[in-house]
Amino acid sequence: MNSTVALLVTVVALTNILACVGLLWWMRRRRGETLSETTGHVWDSDLTELNNPLPRWWLWLFLITVIFGLVYLVCYPGLGNYRGTLHWSSAAQYGEQVRLNEAELARTFAPFEHRSVESLARDPAALRVGRNLFLNNCAVCHGSDARGAPGFPNLTDRDWLWGGTPAAILETVSHGRTAIMPGWRAALGGDVGVEDTLAYVLSLSGRSVPAGDVASGHDKFALICSACHGADGRGNLQLGAPNLTDQIWLYGGSVEAVRNSIANGHQGQMPAFIDRLGDTRVHLLAAYVVSLGGAQQLASATPGAAP
Repeated sequence: MNSTVALLVTVVALTNILACVGLLWWMRRRRGETLSETTGHVWDSDLTELNNPLPRWWLWLFLITVIFGLVYLVCYPGLGNYRGTLHWSSAAQYGEQVRLNEAELARTFAPFEHRSVESLARDPAALRVGRNLFLNNCAVCHGSDARGAPGFPNLTDRDWLWGGTPAAILETVSHGRTAIMPGWRAALGGDVGVEDTLAYVLSLSGRSVPAGDVASGHDKFALICSACHGADGRGNLQLGAPNLTDQIWLYGGSVEAVRNSIANGHQGQMPAFIDRLGDTRVHLLAAYVVSLGGAQQLASATPGAAP
């Protein structure tokens, strides 16, 4: 702080201490002082309020408190820019606590360094740590059970926008993803074009709606939507474009939700965690996601699992 503010803080602090000493002096009990002084307040004819000095023990306790305050101000910063004889500072203490915490974290994560996601996914100790990391960093969006919510993918199934291999999951956790679905109402020719496209998109998963021309929707889909979702509507992992032929919908699979997605679009952002958590913790997070059962390598290794 600047010198003027420092001087003001010093004056205020010392003035308060002097005021406390003055109060002690004023409240002391003088030798030979009587205890019969009253305030003039009487209740029930015989209950009189006295105005006696404070007891000695209370004054000594108050004096000890004042002395403690003076000693504290000598040892620690409290008088403007004066640093105190111990040269303590909150910034230095915080830095020391951070250093100790980082050292403890380094010991905790040391057994998991330089290991592949596949190896960590088979290690119960690594998965316990990974689950804690998931709950602290990912559950706010994907849920504590990792089953997601509208706009946040379910991580326990086998439907992956950017790929479900351990390498792809690690890439997603490390560097994040940005997915953009433009709003197509104007490009499709207004609400009629949206309804036609809606009818075709729903037909890809075996559904139908009363309104909309499926044939017209097919033509519009081939012209506009197939560039991302593919001619067969099965999506594109390179672009994060979802598969439209299954019954899994990121923003909801109701007719109204799909109509809104086509007409108005969506924008999704998966943050990157590599800078925040570091390489080892990112690998542990990816391993935990792999262990949830939806990763493609686990699916292929599981008897009877879907391809």
